[in-house]
Parts: sequence; structure tokens; C-alpha cells
Amino acid sequence: MSKILSADEVAAYQQIAAGGHPEPSPATDRLAALGLVEHRTHDGSWVASDPRAVAHGLMGDALTELRDLVTRIHEIPALESLAAAYDPHRMYGGPASEFLPTRDAMNARIGDVAAAAGSSVLTAQPGAPADRDPRVVALGAQRTVDTLEAGAEVRSLYTSTAVSHAQTSAYVGQIIDAGAEVRTLSGTFPRMMIVDGRHLFIENHVVSAADGDAGWHVTDRGAVAWAERVFGALWDRAVRWSDARPRAATVTSGRQRQILGELEAGYTKQQAAKRLELGERTVTGELSALRAALGMRTLYQVMAWWATSPDRDLS
Repeated sequence: MSKILSADEVAAYQQIAAGGHPEPSPATDRLAALGLVEHRTHDGSWVASDPRAVAHGLMGDALTELRDLVTRIHEIPALESLAAAYDPHRMYGGPASEFLPTRDAMNARIGDVAAAAGSSVLTAQPGAPADRDPRVVALGAQRTVDTLEAGAEVRSLYTSTAVSHAQTSAYVGQIIDAGAEVRTLSGTFPRMMIVDGRHLFIENHVVSAADGDAGWHVTDRGAVAWAERVFGALWDRAVRWSDARPRAATVTSGRQRQILGELEAGYTKQQAAKRLELGERTVTGELSALRAALGMRTLYQVMAWWATSPDRDLS
């Protein structure tokens, strides 16, 4: 309803105030709704009210509404202060995961999240170790040391072949000295990184034909909690880094033990290569080298030897 009187409404009020009795109309209905006039049904006459009294009444109503509005506005900061106690990801939060299409995108996001770690950083690195740019390795070691100095727990899980890789061994020694816990595990396991039980980084298994270093940043609490449980199960099966060094009498290399473990589990050489992220030629070459070292002619002989070999107990 408009707050401004129309020309017809003003004319109707002036007529009634002068003692006139116009026929009921939209104009008189509006004046009656505002309290400016009163219709006496017993004789059909109209009586005008003091406009100043009506105006004062409207002013009182407006002030009451304004006071209520100001009160509601004052409540806003108190309501917003409760946001610190609300966790939008407690049960489910969105977006629950984000695709990071390149190595740079993955590394940048991991760096940002890990730098803010407050309680824990858990990493599982199943790939075969390889030499990297020493500057990159040094930067990674420093970031881990910074995370430990900030009070966060760091646990890292490596494949058993990593213990014989000089660069990886030196890196692990540095972070262990700073307070990290490191273990090794034979066979395959999923690559992952979990930060503060709230952020999970995993490889891409969704977007086809994507960059090989693409991955996902997952924040769904259910998925992250499940991954943390998986990491714990792997961690319990692993052995400490300091106990995982190959013994002098070892016949097999760590990579060969991984391959034999996959074959023993029933996988073909092609499947084992894929699961271990190795080329088929690499798998064939490792098995050929082992046959030669053992003086055996067939893979069947190697697997029979492996069944009772003390090398099976190594990580």
C-alpha cells in the first residue's frame, strides 16, 4: 500500500472534513484504513479524524518497527561469532573434492595445506625411488622440518626399495633426525597424503586422458577418515626405516621382492608391472637378473625358491 495520498484521497478527506458524505469508494476505503475517517453504518455518514493524531500514531508505529530492526541488526555480530563453532565439513561439505589437473597445481595445493598443518601429516609413497633435483629435495626436507617444528606429527610410508636409494635415504635420515617417523612396506599400497585428518590428496582415477601427475584434493570428512584408517592399517604392517636396511646375505633387491610378492599373489608379470608402476621390460629384466643370480632357468624355479626363501621376511 502506497504511503502517499492520491489526489482522489485528498479530495475525499477534504469533502468529509467539510461535512460532506461521499459515496464509499477506493479513496474512502484507503482513508478509513489509515484512520483518517470513520464510516458510521447506522446512518451512512462520514466523520473526519485529526490528521495530526493519525500522523503521530503512524510515527509511533514506525519508531517501534525501527527499534525492532535495530535490535535485529545488533544481533548479527553475535550470530556471526558462532561461526567459529560450526564445522561445515563435520558430516559432509562441498565441494567434497577438487580435481587438480597438473603436477604444479597439485604441488601448490599440497604446499599451501601442509604449511598450515596443525596436528598431523601422513604420507604414503609407493612408487619406485628416483633421483630428483637436489634443490627440490632440499625444499621438501625443509618444509617437513618446518611442519615438525610447528608441532605437527609427521609419518611417512615408503616402499621397501627406498632404503637402498641414496638420495631418498639421505632425505629420510634428515627428517627422522628432525622428529618424523618413517616406515617401509613391501608390495603395493595406495599413494596418499592426509593433513590434519581433514585434507586428502590422492592420484587421479576419474578423469581419463589427464596429465599423469594430476590428482584430487578431497575434503569430504567420511572419505578422509576412511583413508586415515587405511593408512593406519598399512602403518601397522610396516617396519621402521632403521630396521629395513638390506642384510649382506640378501639375494634379492627390494624391487625384485616387490615383483615376487605380486606374482605370489597371483598377478601376471604385466599386472605386476602396472601395480608397481614399472615398465614390463623392467619387470622382465629384474626377473631375468634374479634367475641368473640363482642359477635357475625358469620362473617356476624362482617362485619355488621364493616360497621358502628368508628374503621373504625382508621389507
